[in-house]
Amino acid sequence: MIIAQITDFHISLPGERMDEMFRTASFLETAVKHICSLEPSPDVVLATGDLVDKAIPEEYERLRNILAPIDVPIYVIPGNHDDRGEMRSAFGELGYLPTEGKFLNYVIDQWPVRLIALDTVIPGKISGELCTERLNWLADRLAEEPLKPTLIFMHHPPIKSGISAMDRHGFDSGGSEMGAIVEQYSNIERVVCGHLHRPITARWHGTVLSVAPSTAHQMGLNMLEGARQQIVMEPPACLLHMWQEDTGIVSHTSYTDDYEVPLSVALP
Repeated sequence: MIIAQITDFHISLPGERMDEMFRTASFLETAVKHICSLEPSPDVVLATGDLVDKAIPEEYERLRNILAPIDVPIYVIPGNHDDRGEMRSAFGELGYLPTEGKFLNYVIDQWPVRLIALDTVIPGKISGELCTERLNWLADRLAEEPLKPTLIFMHHPPIKSGISAMDRHGFDSGGSEMGAIVEQYSNIERVVCGHLHRPITARWHGTVLSVAPSTAHQMGLNMLEGARQQIVMEPPACLLHMWQEDTGIVSHTSYTDDYEVPLSVALP
């Protein structure tokens, strides 16, 4: 099973700052073409939040049009730039988002790897959290299938990345409590996140936590305490999480923009 992860699109309307300065829509179009060209094709695509910039219906409509060429299931979760109600309206017809309740938590259980979507959004804030209700929901879902390979996908990483400009808007509460739940289960192959606009990997409570880079702009790798946020136009990418029964999940960074391919040379 191959799981493609894309994140932090920040789609806006034509002429807006994100569209003109950072070309977020054109970068996502390139990422979509890249995913459609992959051989073998991914089985599913996870979109891990900050799908749009201002969370208005027109942005979600534009996003749906850009994603339309992807012909495998796309599973979305909200980021701090998203609105749950607008996401229900834009993606509700796909059938997996909960129609009731405060949070967009859900489980996809039809693949070799069980996919658990975890909503970490605090409305009106950049940072994320997991409250008691969401933690209890996660604990209940994990208890349902304690042996099946499982991947949890969420927007905010419950770790300190060392990039202080982003860690100031990281996880307000619930991260250690989530870790205490996760470490009870050896079947959790990955916890995958977005939000930080960088490829990051950490060992976390008995599993591997990974953060995908944005399909558009990245955040500068500045680990000085008190440093200001810096947007850099490093190559955009997605992550490909490949699950095999004998190895579990192996993750690859796959660059989505054009780059020079040198002449292939056969090696002994």
